[in-house]
Amino acid sequence: MRKKINRKALFANVRRVVVKLGTRVVTARDNELNLPVIDRLAADVAHLRNRSVEVAIVTSGAVGAGMGRLELARRPRRLAELQATAAVGQGLVMDAYKRAFEAYDMSVGQVLLTSDDLDNRTRYVNARNTLDQLFRYGVVPVVNENDSVAVEELQLSVGENDRLSALVSHLLDADMLVLLTDVDGLFSCDPAKDPHAQLIRFVRGVPEELHAAVGASGNALGRGGMRTKLRAAEAVLQGGQMALIANGHANGLRDILDDADCGTLFVPHNRSLNSRALWLAHSRKRGSVVVDEGAATALTDGGKSLLPSGIVRVIGSFEVGELIGVETEQRVEIARGLTRFGADDVRRICGKKTQEIVQILEIANGAAVIHRDDMVVLRRERQG
Repeated sequence: MRKKINRKALFANVRRVVVKLGTRVVTARDNELNLPVIDRLAADVAHLRNRSVEVAIVTSGAVGAGMGRLELARRPRRLAELQATAAVGQGLVMDAYKRAFEAYDMSVGQVLLTSDDLDNRTRYVNARNTLDQLFRYGVVPVVNENDSVAVEELQLSVGENDRLSALVSHLLDADMLVLLTDVDGLFSCDPAKDPHAQLIRFVRGVPEELHAAVGASGNALGRGGMRTKLRAAEAVLQGGQMALIANGHANGLRDILDDADCGTLFVPHNRSLNSRALWLAHSRKRGSVVVDEGAATALTDGGKSLLPSGIVRVIGSFEVGELIGVETEQRVEIARGLTRFGADDVRRICGKKTQEIVQILEIANGAAVIHRDDMVVLRRERQG
């Protein structure tokens, strides 16, 4: 992980970047928007455009800015209060971006998304088409989680904009995701607790031990931490893209792409997923099925469809066509896919052979619960 690499060579062919600004970068301590950071980003995007590099922005800060305008000392807890605060803040955030980019004769276009928008395949494709068209118009897309109408994401999820930034990277087939936060990058251990913590400058893939070592964090404004940024980086790497976590106060986007030796750079392994497989891998699942060892091997090593005979348990409630996970008996998720049967029917036919299934459900054929064309394999079972 400490291998010295040539960033300039890696970044030479970057033509499309998604940059995500966290709440603690966009919002100052007094809950006012950090206008110098936004102004610097506008200057950087204008410069990069002259080098034929397109930039899409995923921004946090709506709730924080709304807190500042409403003079709230603490983040609201009730859903209606959160949504109202975000509604106030979203206008302030977009006005700040509009003014900053106007100084460089550039327009911005606001794109408000919720997880439901991206978990639905049709809406996902529509969002991609919209973002692509904004680039054709020469407009800089500014994307944010639609906090004024979001429910589950606003109340329960942490780091939702980190996940959103990874999904936008997939949507746009970006070459790189840059996550700007208030820390210098990923450290070997918690620098607040250990003075000997070392900044990890380069990671190939995302080794499992990193997930175990990184803890969640957050404060009154931000809802994410290094754990959610690590997950976002991992998601981006699965598409064959690069990701970088850096300090947004100390480093500008232009400096980063000009080979500033900052932050933690993640580069992918050779294997990458196509657009549809990425959507399957990172959309929200509605339930899961647990499979035996033989079925797990058939899926991960044999590229087979999931048959009812290999299913030993059904978890949750789901309908036909919804996304579900496939887990081993050790509760390790190895695949995801679109189910051809609802949860109740899968419970009736799990462990059964094809002939029995035809009689139970009175169907002529097509007994696969998840066809291989509607499935993505996430990992292979470890041997031994």
